[in-house]
Amino acid sequence: MRYTLFGQTGHRVSALGFGAMNLPGVPLQQAGDALNYALDHGINYIDTAAGYRNSEEIIGETISHRRSEYFLATKTNKRDYASAKEEIERSLVRLKTDVIDLLQIHYVNYVSEFKAAMEENGAYKAALEMKKAGKVRFIGITGHRPELLTKWISKGEFDQVLFHLNLAQPFALNELIPKLTEMGMGKVAMKPLSGGFIQPVDKAIRYPYSQDVNVIISGMVSIDEVKENLAAMEQEVGQVERQELEELALQLGTHNCRRCNYCSCPVDVKIPDIMISSKIRDVFGLLPKGEGFFEKQKDSIMSCADYEPCKEKPLCEQQCPYHLPMQKVVQEAASYYS
Repeated sequence: MRYTLFGQTGHRVSALGFGAMNLPGVPLQQAGDALNYALDHGINYIDTAAGYRNSEEIIGETISHRRSEYFLATKTNKRDYASAKEEIERSLVRLKTDVIDLLQIHYVNYVSEFKAAMEENGAYKAALEMKKAGKVRFIGITGHRPELLTKWISKGEFDQVLFHLNLAQPFALNELIPKLTEMGMGKVAMKPLSGGFIQPVDKAIRYPYSQDVNVIISGMVSIDEVKENLAAMEQEVGQVERQELEELALQLGTHNCRRCNYCSCPVDVKIPDIMISSKIRDVFGLLPKGEGFFEKQKDSIMSCADYEPCKEKPLCEQQCPYHLPMQKVVQEAASYYS
């Protein structure tokens, strides 16, 4: 396992981090076995959030007795001071810990959200207050807009950023990662499989592993998944392999969707998932979770072309900050069913 110094925190963190978002979907014994196996095999970064159902409680129940062995990151998606402080205090109880190593302001994608969190009575004040009280060690931010995150961290108010980085979403490489490196901040990449779409798994993991990041958060729910992720990192990435992966990322990233979720569809098409998977499906096919997504979305996707208010100017495209041809890609996806 590769370990690197995590920004300016003084902590050395494992290259593979345990993403606990999906643990609420499996039996407690299975979740605990996976977490303990991860700790036994060198993973020392555990990632969760107050908004991940009872994920925090699962961590508290199954590995809090090993608290000294892992760097613990959680998140609040509240924007005001009072709600954020209450949520952070609740997280401490759920996680059965006296201190959260990294508290992140979660899922900040709009300028208005960032301003709300950072204003006088915003969530950042609550995080800072908890840090002064010794209940939080470091403060970070997460989001899906790498160009905005690059601007938001410039004042030095954060210790870390959590961002997308995978074969289908290489966009953090352009500005964000260089800025984080320049500022000596913690760099955490999430969704190496893009939520279960990218295969093969080892190639998907090795792409962010080849880049300048400290931790790659992979969502895992079983010992077998932990083993699979660990195996992908057994060997360092050589120059030839890295070049091949970067060329592939350029190809798979041509959809240009950041998963910022500005778009919303009146017929409930999950547009970012379709945009991002469009290139992956053509090149590699999809993991079972991705195939299941398309089955569930069939009716919505098929109804896209017939939705009258979008005939002349699609509503989703009017909201997209990147002006992407979303309706065209969705309607192309409908051909998969024929």
